[in-house]
Amino acid sequence: MAFVEFRDVCKVYRMGEVEVAAVDGMSFDIEQGELAVVVGPSGSGKTTLLNMLGGMDSATSGTIRLDGREISAFSERELTYYRRYDIGFVFQFYNLVQNLTALENVELAAQICRDPLPADEMLRQVGLGSRMDNFPAQLSGGEQQRVAIARALAKNPKLLLCDEPTGALDYRTGKAILKLLQDTCVQTGRTVVLITHNSAFTAIADRVVHIKEGRVERVVLNDRPLAAELVEW
Repeated sequence: MAFVEFRDVCKVYRMGEVEVAAVDGMSFDIEQGELAVVVGPSGSGKTTLLNMLGGMDSATSGTIRLDGREISAFSERELTYYRRYDIGFVFQFYNLVQNLTALENVELAAQICRDPLPADEMLRQVGLGSRMDNFPAQLSGGEQQRVAIARALAKNPKLLLCDEPTGALDYRTGKAILKLLQDTCVQTGRTVVLITHNSAFTAIADRVVHIKEGRVERVVLNDRPLAAELVEW
């Protein structure tokens, strides 16, 4: 059994009398410890996929499993616990609390978890050991994204979900964030799913899920992922 399983998953939105299938029969697997990149153009269903896997939205039909548990059958209460304990989120925009320091932002997430990792240690791991007492406004975009990643990792999640994490960053900083995510996967064995429209990012992945118009076009396994610092786009 794979760590992440999508089986014939559909998500249909109703707009008046019109039905729109944002996800239309997706099936794919992701193994534990992999860095998986889900790539596709705008409107292909990437964010809907992420929302369902992260427990922020429910599937209309089909089965979604994480670590053997059928999350697509969870109640609202079970989904709340799932989001709190099992999933770490990293978004394009950092969603930091502006009147809290970097350390306090990470500690905030750690307070809601069963088995959190030390906030200061997570900030050191992402290269911000000397910036813990700075507020978000005193940090660059790349540093704020590092705080967001440290915050997600401090929850000690089973799965790290990253939605266009370099989208608001310049090229050099974006490459540094990709390297951080790749290193996190390699060094900790944590499963990372990165959602992107940038096909260049597929080179760093262990597994690439190509999607188009709500469906999986193909899944590609990469025996020799490229080091993130070598990626060009």
